[in-house]
Amino acid sequence: MILIADSGSTKTDWCVVLNGTLIKRIGTKGINPFFQSEEDIQRELTISLLPQLPEGKLNAVYFYGAGCTAEKAPVLRRAIADSLPVIGNIKANSDMLGAARGLCGHEKGIVCILGTGSNSCFYDGEEIVSNVSPLGFILGDEGSGAVLGKLLVGDILKNQLPAQLKEEFLKQFDLTAPEIIDRVYRQPYPNRFLASLSPFLAQHLEEPGIRTIVLNSFIAFIRRNVMQYDYTQYPVRFIGSVAYCYKEILQEAAKETGLGIGKILQSPMEGLIEYHTSANYLL
Repeated sequence: MILIADSGSTKTDWCVVLNGTLIKRIGTKGINPFFQSEEDIQRELTISLLPQLPEGKLNAVYFYGAGCTAEKAPVLRRAIADSLPVIGNIKANSDMLGAARGLCGHEKGIVCILGTGSNSCFYDGEEIVSNVSPLGFILGDEGSGAVLGKLLVGDILKNQLPAQLKEEFLKQFDLTAPEIIDRVYRQPYPNRFLASLSPFLAQHLEEPGIRTIVLNSFIAFIRRNVMQYDYTQYPVRFIGSVAYCYKEILQEAAKETGLGIGKILQSPMEGLIEYHTSANYLL
Protein backbone atom coordinates (compact mmCIF):
# COMPACT_ATOMS: atom_id res chain seq x y z
CA MET A 1 0.00 0.00 0.00
CA ILE A 2 1.39 3.39 -0.98
CA LEU A 3 0.28 6.98 -0.30
CA ILE A 4 0.59 9.77 -2.88
CA ALA A 5 0.00 13.45 -2.08
CA ASP A 6 -0.50 16.49 -4.30
CA SER A 7 -0.42 19.55 -2.05
CA GLY A 8 -0.78 23.29 -2.33
CA SER A 9 -0.91 25.88 0.40
CA THR A 10 -4.72 25.63 0.53
CA LYS A 11 -5.51 21.91 0.21
CA THR A 12 -3.87 18.50 -0.10
CA ASP A 13 -5.18 15.60 -2.17
CA TRP A 14 -4.09 12.21 -0.72
CA CYS A 15 -4.56 8.93 -2.61
CA VAL A 16 -4.09 5.48 -1.09
CA VAL A 17 -3.07 2.98 -3.77
CA LEU A 18 -2.99 -0.82 -3.42
CA ASN A 19 -1.57 -3.00 -6.23
CA GLY A 20 -1.92 -0.17 -8.72
CA THR A 21 -5.55 0.58 -7.82
CA LEU A 22 -6.84 3.68 -6.07
CA ILE A 23 -8.70 2.48 -2.95
CA LYS A 24 -9.25 5.75 -1.07
CA ARG A 25 -9.02 9.49 -1.68
CA ILE A 26 -8.65 11.90 1.26
CA GLY A 27 -8.67 15.69 1.41
CA THR A 28 -6.95 17.76 4.10
CA LYS A 29 -5.74 21.33 4.51
CA GLY A 30 -2.72 22.37 2.51
CA ILE A 31 0.75 21.54 3.78
CA ASN A 32 3.59 23.90 2.94
CA PRO A 33 6.88 23.53 4.87
CA PHE A 34 7.88 27.03 3.77
CA PHE A 35 5.12 28.49 5.96
CA GLN A 36 4.53 25.70 8.52
CA SER A 37 6.79 24.26 11.18
CA GLU A 38 7.52 20.56 11.50
CA GLU A 39 5.25 20.46 14.56
CA ASP A 40 2.37 22.13 12.66
CA ILE A 41 2.67 19.63 9.81
CA GLN A 42 2.85 16.71 12.22
CA ARG A 43 -0.30 17.95 14.00
CA GLU A 44 -2.21 18.25 10.71
CA LEU A 45 -1.18 14.75 9.62
CA THR A 46 -2.05 13.20 12.97
CA ILE A 47 -5.43 14.90 13.39
CA SER A 48 -6.74 15.16 9.82
CA LEU A 49 -5.09 12.39 7.81
CA LEU A 50 -4.19 9.48 10.08
CA PRO A 51 -7.77 8.69 11.27
CA GLN A 52 -8.93 8.44 7.65
CA LEU A 53 -6.22 6.04 6.44
CA PRO A 54 -7.11 2.36 5.93
CA GLU A 55 -5.67 -0.07 8.46
CA GLY A 56 -2.21 -1.41 7.69
CA LYS A 57 1.30 -0.20 6.98
CA LEU A 58 2.34 2.12 4.16
CA ASN A 59 5.12 0.73 1.97
CA ALA A 60 5.96 4.19 0.65
CA VAL A 61 4.82 7.83 0.72
CA TYR A 62 5.33 10.15 -2.26
CA PHE A 63 4.61 13.78 -1.40
CA TYR A 64 4.60 16.58 -3.99
CA GLY A 65 3.92 20.08 -2.76
CA ALA A 66 4.33 23.82 -2.93
CA GLY A 67 7.24 25.05 -0.84
CA CYS A 68 8.84 21.60 -0.82
CA THR A 69 12.37 22.70 -1.77
CA ALA A 70 15.49 20.61 -1.23
CA GLU A 71 16.07 22.61 1.96
CA LYS A 72 12.55 22.07 3.33
CA ALA A 73 11.97 18.46 2.19
CA PRO A 74 13.66 16.91 5.29
CA VAL A 75 11.16 18.75 7.52
CA LEU A 76 8.30 17.11 5.69
CA ARG A 77 9.90 13.67 5.64
CA ARG A 78 10.45 13.76 9.41
CA ALA A 79 6.87 14.91 10.05
CA ILE A 80 5.50 12.07 7.92
CA ALA A 81 7.77 9.48 9.53
CA ASP A 82 6.69 10.59 13.02
CA SER A 83 2.97 10.71 12.20
CA LEU A 84 2.13 7.89 9.78
CA PRO A 85 2.71 4.08 9.81
CA VAL A 86 5.35 4.04 7.06
CA ILE A 87 7.72 1.07 6.77
CA GLY A 88 9.36 2.06 3.47
CA ASN A 89 10.57 5.13 1.60
CA ILE A 90 9.31 8.66 2.17
CA LYS A 91 9.96 10.99 -0.76
CA ALA A 92 9.16 14.72 -0.66
CA ASN A 93 9.42 16.74 -3.87
CA SER A 94 8.24 20.01 -5.41
CA ASP A 95 4.83 20.51 -6.97
CA MET A 96 6.67 21.21 -10.23
CA LEU A 97 8.14 17.70 -10.27
CA GLY A 98 4.71 16.33 -9.39
CA ALA A 99 3.21 18.15 -12.35
CA ALA A 100 5.98 16.86 -14.64
CA ARG A 101 5.61 13.23 -13.58
CA GLY A 102 1.83 13.49 -13.64
CA LEU A 103 1.75 14.96 -17.16
CA CYS A 104 4.69 13.23 -18.84
CA GLY A 105 5.24 9.99 -16.94
CA HIS A 106 8.62 8.76 -18.16
CA GLU A 107 8.65 10.86 -21.35
CA LYS A 108 10.64 14.05 -21.92
CA GLY A 109 8.69 17.25 -22.25
CA ILE A 110 8.04 20.87 -21.28
CA VAL A 111 5.68 21.19 -18.34
CA CYS A 112 3.80 24.28 -17.16
CA ILE A 113 1.73 25.06 -14.08
CA LEU A 114 -0.94 27.76 -14.23
CA GLY A 115 -2.68 28.00 -10.86
CA THR A 116 -2.48 30.61 -8.10
CA GLY A 117 1.11 31.01 -9.30
CA SER A 118 2.79 29.86 -12.51
CA ASN A 119 5.91 27.84 -13.23
CA SER A 120 7.54 25.82 -15.98
CA CYS A 121 10.36 23.35 -16.58
CA PHE A 122 12.00 20.95 -18.99
CA TYR A 123 11.67 17.38 -17.71
CA ASP A 124 13.91 14.51 -18.87
CA GLY A 125 11.49 11.72 -18.03
CA GLU A 126 12.61 11.37 -14.40
CA GLU A 127 13.78 14.74 -13.08
CA ILE A 128 13.62 18.48 -13.82
CA VAL A 129 16.76 19.51 -15.69
CA SER A 130 15.92 23.13 -16.56
CA ASN A 131 13.68 25.74 -14.94
CA VAL A 132 12.97 29.39 -15.75
CA SER A 133 12.39 31.05 -12.38
CA PRO A 134 8.75 32.17 -12.07
CA LEU A 135 9.82 35.15 -9.87
CA GLY A 136 6.48 35.46 -8.08
CA PHE A 137 3.45 37.57 -8.88
CA ILE A 138 5.21 40.96 -8.65
CA LEU A 139 8.09 40.25 -11.05
CA GLY A 140 6.70 37.26 -12.96
CA ASP A 141 4.06 34.54 -12.57
CA GLU A 142 2.58 35.49 -15.93
CA GLY A 143 -0.70 33.68 -16.65
CA SER A 144 -1.32 32.82 -12.99
CA GLY A 145 -4.47 33.45 -10.99
CA ALA A 146 -2.61 36.02 -8.88
CA VAL A 147 -1.43 37.98 -11.92
CA LEU A 148 -4.81 37.74 -13.65
CA GLY A 149 -6.38 39.11 -10.47
CA LYS A 150 -3.76 41.85 -10.29
CA LEU A 151 -4.37 42.91 -13.89
CA LEU A 152 -8.14 42.81 -13.38
CA VAL A 153 -8.00 44.98 -10.25
CA GLY A 154 -5.65 47.44 -11.93
CA ASP A 155 -8.01 47.87 -14.88
CA ILE A 156 -11.06 48.08 -12.62
CA LEU A 157 -9.59 50.77 -10.36
CA LYS A 158 -8.09 52.75 -13.24
CA ASN A 159 -11.45 52.75 -15.07
CA GLN A 160 -10.19 50.77 -18.05
CA LEU A 161 -13.30 48.56 -18.04
CA PRO A 162 -16.99 49.56 -18.33
CA ALA A 163 -18.42 51.36 -15.28
CA GLN A 164 -21.15 48.77 -14.74
CA LEU A 165 -18.51 46.03 -14.62
CA LYS A 166 -16.60 47.94 -11.94
CA GLU A 167 -19.78 48.34 -9.90
CA GLU A 168 -20.62 44.64 -10.26
CA PHE A 169 -17.07 43.61 -9.27
CA LEU A 170 -17.01 45.73 -6.09
CA LYS A 171 -20.50 44.53 -5.13
CA GLN A 172 -19.79 40.84 -5.81
CA PHE A 173 -16.67 40.78 -3.61
CA ASP A 174 -18.00 43.35 -1.11
CA LEU A 175 -14.92 45.49 -1.54
CA THR A 176 -14.00 49.16 -1.78
CA ALA A 177 -10.92 50.61 -3.47
CA PRO A 178 -9.21 51.40 -0.11
CA GLU A 179 -9.90 47.85 1.12
CA ILE A 180 -8.30 46.40 -2.01
CA ILE A 181 -5.22 48.57 -1.52
CA ASP A 182 -5.01 47.44 2.11
CA ARG A 183 -5.33 43.73 1.20
CA VAL A 184 -2.66 43.98 -1.51
CA TYR A 185 -0.08 46.17 0.23
CA ARG A 186 -0.58 45.64 3.96
CA GLN A 187 -2.16 42.22 4.58
CA PRO A 188 -0.44 38.79 4.31
CA TYR A 189 -0.75 36.56 1.23
CA PRO A 190 -1.75 39.21 -1.34
CA ASN A 191 -1.18 36.62 -4.09
CA ARG A 192 -3.95 34.43 -2.68
CA PHE A 193 -6.26 37.44 -2.35
CA LEU A 194 -5.67 38.50 -5.95
CA ALA A 195 -6.10 34.93 -7.22
CA SER A 196 -9.45 34.72 -5.38
CA LEU A 197 -10.69 37.62 -7.53
CA SER A 198 -9.68 36.05 -10.86
CA PRO A 199 -12.87 33.92 -11.27
CA PHE A 200 -14.62 37.22 -12.11
CA LEU A 201 -12.74 37.09 -15.41
CA ALA A 202 -14.21 33.69 -16.27
CA GLN A 203 -17.70 35.06 -15.59
CA HIS A 204 -17.24 37.93 -18.07
CA LEU A 205 -15.19 36.59 -20.96
CA GLU A 206 -17.73 38.06 -23.40
CA GLU A 207 -16.36 41.51 -22.48
CA PRO A 208 -13.48 42.24 -24.93
CA GLY A 209 -11.35 43.96 -22.28
CA ILE A 210 -11.64 40.98 -19.96
CA ARG A 211 -10.77 38.47 -22.64
CA THR A 212 -7.76 40.58 -23.64
CA ILE A 213 -6.41 40.48 -20.06
CA VAL A 214 -6.45 36.67 -20.06
CA LEU A 215 -5.15 36.22 -23.61
CA ASN A 216 -2.27 38.69 -23.23
CA SER A 217 -1.22 37.19 -19.89
CA PHE A 218 -1.04 33.71 -21.43
CA ILE A 219 0.94 35.06 -24.41
CA ALA A 220 3.36 36.72 -21.95
CA PHE A 221 3.75 33.42 -20.06
CA ILE A 222 4.58 31.58 -23.28
CA ARG A 223 7.04 34.20 -24.57
CA ARG A 224 8.81 34.86 -21.27
CA ASN A 225 8.97 31.26 -20.06
CA VAL A 226 8.10 28.47 -22.48
CA MET A 227 10.09 29.88 -25.38
CA GLN A 228 13.30 29.59 -23.35
CA TYR A 229 13.03 25.80 -23.71
CA ASP A 230 13.30 23.78 -26.93
CA TYR A 231 9.57 24.11 -27.53
CA THR A 232 9.75 23.13 -31.20
CA GLN A 233 11.17 19.69 -30.39
CA TYR A 234 9.16 18.65 -27.32
CA PRO A 235 5.47 18.69 -26.42
CA VAL A 236 4.27 21.42 -24.05
CA ARG A 237 1.80 20.30 -21.39
CA PHE A 238 -0.17 22.36 -18.88
CA ILE A 239 -1.68 21.68 -15.48
CA GLY A 240 -3.58 23.72 -12.91
CA SER A 241 -6.94 25.33 -12.25
CA VAL A 242 -6.26 28.41 -14.38
CA ALA A 243 -4.96 26.43 -17.36
CA TYR A 244 -7.98 24.13 -17.19
CA CYS A 245 -10.57 26.88 -16.68
CA TYR A 246 -9.31 29.01 -19.58
CA LYS A 247 -8.07 26.21 -21.84
CA GLU A 248 -9.75 27.64 -24.96
CA ILE A 249 -8.00 31.00 -24.52
CA LEU A 250 -4.75 29.20 -23.64
CA GLN A 251 -4.98 27.31 -26.94
CA GLU A 252 -5.63 30.61 -28.72
CA ALA A 253 -2.50 32.10 -27.12
CA ALA A 254 -0.52 29.04 -28.20
CA LYS A 255 -1.75 29.41 -31.77
CA GLU A 256 -0.76 33.09 -31.84
CA THR A 257 2.76 32.24 -30.65
CA GLY A 258 3.25 29.11 -32.76
CA LEU A 259 3.24 26.79 -29.77
CA GLY A 260 1.98 23.22 -29.89
CA ILE A 261 0.07 22.18 -26.75
CA GLY A 262 -0.38 18.61 -25.57
CA LYS A 263 -2.42 17.80 -22.47
CA ILE A 264 -4.21 20.41 -20.35
CA LEU A 265 -5.22 18.89 -16.99
CA GLN A 266 -6.57 20.22 -13.72
CA SER A 267 -4.70 17.78 -11.45
CA PRO A 268 -1.62 15.55 -11.81
CA MET A 269 -2.91 12.81 -9.50
CA GLU A 270 -4.07 10.28 -12.09
CA GLY A 271 -0.71 10.49 -13.84
CA LEU A 272 1.19 10.28 -10.54
CA ILE A 273 -0.61 7.07 -9.62
CA GLU A 274 0.36 5.59 -12.99
CA TYR A 275 3.95 6.84 -12.63
CA HIS A 276 4.47 5.34 -9.17
CA THR A 277 2.84 2.01 -9.98
CA SER A 278 4.43 1.44 -13.40
CA ALA A 279 6.79 -1.51 -13.87
CA ASN A 280 9.80 0.69 -14.60
CA TYR A 281 9.52 2.91 -11.53
CA LEU A 282 12.27 2.26 -9.01
CA LEU A 283 11.45 2.90 -5.34
